Amino acid sequence: MRKLTAKIHSFESFATLDGPGTRFAIFFQGCPYRCAYCHNPDTQVFAGGTEYTVDEIVAKAVRFKPYFRHGGGVTLSGGEPLAQAEFIAALEAKLKEHDISCAIDTSGAMPLGSIVRAALDGCDMLILDIKMPDEDRYRKYIGGGLDTVLATLDYAIARGKRIWLRTVIVPDINDSETAIDEYIDLLGDRLKSVEKYELLAFHTLGFDKYVKAGIANPLENTAALDKDALSRLQSYLDTAIKDIIA
Repeated sequence: MRKLTAKIHSFESFATLDGPGTRFAIFFQGCPYRCAYCHNPDTQVFAGGTEYTVDEIVAKAVRFKPYFRHGGGVTLSGGEPLAQAEFIAALEAKLKEHDISCAIDTSGAMPLGSIVRAALDGCDMLILDIKMPDEDRYRKYIGGGLDTVLATLDYAIARGKRIWLRTVIVPDINDSETAIDEYIDLLGDRLKSVEKYELLAFHTLGFDKYVKAGIANPLENTAALDKDALSRLQSYLDTAIKDIIA
């Protein structure tokens, strides 16, 4: 019988920004997107990473179970975790045997086939990146389209999953109240099923990774987003959706 393995980029033992509570974050190697503002370009290629079996990862996660008691758990991130959906579905089943909650942090890049649906069925929570508010900017800055993203969100809503949304705000691309309105219009009634919508600031901390990997950085001349600008836009979003969001 074939031993199921996955390519893993790295682990974070006490993650606090990858879902509720204290979490064990697993960063899968490989992503079909090429986001202009990617801060981990070293996770993009599928050829990298280290192979792990389901049992090897479960053994790591179980060690941190005492820290999950206040709503924490395991977060599957990347890269794009759903690019290795068969492994994820098997991993989720094993984690459930140990009563460990699992969140998938995804870009929504993968078509919603049966294997991806099985992986989504197995998670307790979806953390979904809504990268751009329209198809043109998705094609220009991300390298994909909105269809799979919205299909992933709709599927999670239909399955009653706990849902967080995230959007990275990049100077001169989507850093305006007009852009925030476009995200709200795009999502529409879907926001009624969302628990939290968080804006994240574009930063330059990963720029050295482009140099080390010999990868062209499309935004090398873009400055990090000002904290006050992020706060202002988050407040604008929170006010606009306060009567809509779950």
